[in-house]
Amino acid sequence: MRFRAGRLGFLASPAARSLIGGLTAAAAWLAVAVFIAYWPDRPESDWAYTDDLAVLCGALAIALALAALAGVWFAGLQSLRQLGPWLVALALFLVAWETVTAKLGLLPLPFFPPPQAILEVVIDDRARLGACIFASFRLLATGYFLGAAVGFVTGVAIGWSRLANYWIHPVLRFIGPLPATAWLPLAFFIFPSSFSASIFLIALATGFPVTVLTWSGVAGVNSSYYDIARTLGARQRFLVLKVAIPAAMPHVFVGLFMGLGTSFAVLVVAEMLGVKAGLGWYLQWAQGWAAYANMYAALLIMALLCSGLITLLFRLRDRLLSWQKGLVRW
Repeated sequence: MRFRAGRLGFLASPAARSLIGGLTAAAAWLAVAVFIAYWPDRPESDWAYTDDLAVLCGALAIALALAALAGVWFAGLQSLRQLGPWLVALALFLVAWETVTAKLGLLPLPFFPPPQAILEVVIDDRARLGACIFASFRLLATGYFLGAAVGFVTGVAIGWSRLANYWIHPVLRFIGPLPATAWLPLAFFIFPSSFSASIFLIALATGFPVTVLTWSGVAGVNSSYYDIARTLGARQRFLVLKVAIPAAMPHVFVGLFMGLGTSFAVLVVAEMLGVKAGLGWYLQWAQGWAAYANMYAALLIMALLCSGLITLLFRLRDRLLSWQKGLVRW
């Protein structure tokens, strides 16, 4: 009876659910690997990376199985119970994609390439893709941090100083709502290079939401905080640096999240029009050659890059604002 009760208790535990979910996902990806390897591509196709795709799916299945087994002893790996259904759904999606493209050819080429064509681009064109990723990241980081810094300082000034509010607020209301891409012709005319013009556009797209949300956060600080600090002898500088800014940080991070999304959109447009390297330029180049597999590979990399950067920003927020951890989710 004790053995049976212990077994039932284990089956109801998070470790058991994680194990079942992980092994189910592993079985699904193993089935995908067998499906890709043993159902031949249509005769007129020449996809060179079909076997590599099958090996990759099999390796993922082994990794999921090992992670599921390790999750029985390590609680940090028990997230597979939440990811399991999504991993199975992705496996089914890959099977459907592979069936209608490489196996049956129901979708027209080159508009709908199979998954192994995307893998071929990532492997064979990895040098150019790596250079474009580096160029895009350098451009995005420069413009984003510049715009975030200027927006933060401007928002604090508007929220704290009535004089700054009087002079800056009307300009902000006039320029801020305009999309950053509307300044493309003027930016490329004024700035000496397309790189500096792109930095300006990204900074402009980032600065407006950061300014508005920082201003809102500083202006919305409870006045009792200032009264208590003044009672203890705090001066003006202390009130700004130690009271207003920390209390406004939740609003600041919302502005940073919004600015990152808009800056990424402006990055792609700027690279398509004026920059000679980057993921936006790569998209334009692939479109010119009707290389749709290259386009889809670049779009996939963009999605992973943007999602990863937002995730890192959320991790930073949860670390700095630990009392609000989990309040805003991504």
